[in-house]
Amino acid sequence: MKPHAGSRAIRHAIRHAGRRRAGMALPLVRSAVLTAVLTAATAASAQQPGKPAPVARMSAEECKVWARELSFAQSVADHDAVAFASHLEAQAAFGASGPEPTRGRDLIAQRWAGIIDGKRVKLAWYPTRTTVGGVGDIAWSSGPSLFEDPDPKAEHRYRIGAFHSVWHRGADGVWRVLFDDGVEPRPVGEAEAIAFREGRRSTCPQG
Repeated sequence: MKPHAGSRAIRHAIRHAGRRRAGMALPLVRSAVLTAVLTAATAASAQQPGKPAPVARMSAEECKVWARELSFAQSVADHDAVAFASHLEAQAAFGASGPEPTRGRDLIAQRWAGIIDGKRVKLAWYPTRTTVGGVGDIAWSSGPSLFEDPDPKAEHRYRIGAFHSVWHRGADGVWRVLFDDGVEPRPVGEAEAIAFREGRRSTCPQG
């Protein structure tokens, strides 16, 4: 069967976004580590039935990164290419774990143009954890991402993946993305897409 045009658009967007929130597959080693972590977590849950999941708590500085991540995602939702570029370090690298990362603010912005305009595919994401390193000006951010094909007749209208990014605080005190990567998005139904949207928290859980 001939692939649906919307599906081709999504694959094209994923390829040219530099593996970011769209997410291309991670290397096998990282996937193996992820599988091991998930297996351990599942085993721990089985041993402690009914125990609520721990709630992430961030410091004041980590909440600044949280806010910047939300602002970054909003720039795409607003189709604002200038705002998008303002969140990037000049020498940022997207698809950082891949054989050919997309390097530099200008090239990244160029390859994201099709996603930012939102005509063929819509991309949303939000953080679930931000962590500032011991040096104080480096932070890790991660969370889920959602691709939506605007065509209601698309075979796979929704796809959910995840992103992982490293932020750097510049001399001006502003946090910007330095490194970024993601995981392969998988097709999901509307219920999971709704759950994704409901999981977004506009207020950082500081504590």
